[in-house]
Amino acid sequence: MTKTIKLGWLCALALLALGACKGSSSETAAEASATDDDGIRVLDAGARPRSELRYRIAPGTTTTSTTTFRVATLATSEQRAAVTLLPGLRLDIVSGPAEPTEGGVRLKVDVVRAEAVVPEGFDEELAQQLRDSATLADNIGGWVELDDRGNMLAGEFNEQTKRSDVPLRLLRMVVNTRETLTRVRLPEKKIGLGARWETRKTINAYGFEVQQVNTYTLVDRAGDEVMLNVTVQQLAKPQTIEFAEQGIEISVDTMTAQANGQIILDLDALESDASANGTAEDKLYVKTVEGTETIEITEEFEVQIANTSALPAQ
Repeated sequence: MTKTIKLGWLCALALLALGACKGSSSETAAEASATDDDGIRVLDAGARPRSELRYRIAPGTTTTSTTTFRVATLATSEQRAAVTLLPGLRLDIVSGPAEPTEGGVRLKVDVVRAEAVVPEGFDEELAQQLRDSATLADNIGGWVELDDRGNMLAGEFNEQTKRSDVPLRLLRMVVNTRETLTRVRLPEKKIGLGARWETRKTINAYGFEVQQVNTYTLVDRAGDEVMLNVTVQQLAKPQTIEFAEQGIEISVDTMTAQANGQIILDLDALESDASANGTAEDKLYVKTVEGTETIEITEEFEVQIANTSALPAQ
């Protein structure tokens, strides 16, 4: 395999890691969320009695949480195969304090600590690169304004996040996880146990445009704590992106992902407890000056979010 083809292979794999082949970070938080304007579709209003689900965030509320990502990858081509257990990425996040606005609440969201959780026996040189990449997430964040149904009204990344060396894909991964699992968009109408609703949006994954559908089921409710099951489906149509500096063109033949999880949604807090796991399958064509190589990638991934405090101001 030539050096250039090897670079194409590594670039395709790096799309699944923390950095490499990065893009610009100069956008607002609202743009990063890339949520469409179609709203929420209630599939089943559930059993009676029914009531509204609304966030009730007290002024001054601050919530801390820890989010951990883990991914295992199998990549194959006509010439080689590789199994990679990518290191976990752990983020300690502080949200708040909440400030009331006319439309809802405004709050800061800051990553106060980021680290790569490297498996034992992982290649040390690559492990150090990934540790260095993880530290790029230290102190990233910004502010958002949300209404009482979890819809983003406005937002912007802070200056640290806008630095050119912060991978855009990392930002999108964090934003998408928060929108899907910790700040669920709630239906407008009243619903009861067993209710099901879906939210749709377009996200940018590794430079590719991906359609995502989240489906939530109301399993239980005790006061302001709500238990939800969630399924996530992603699908990308055939498309191509170029990395001019590397002399590489990557085209999607198929790109799909499915995940299932559970959420303990705290309507009084700015974060929630959640966990999800799933699989993804990609078939990519990597074109370089030396030729074109087909790479098939399968993933198993896991996301865990622990709400470590939810303390309104006294």
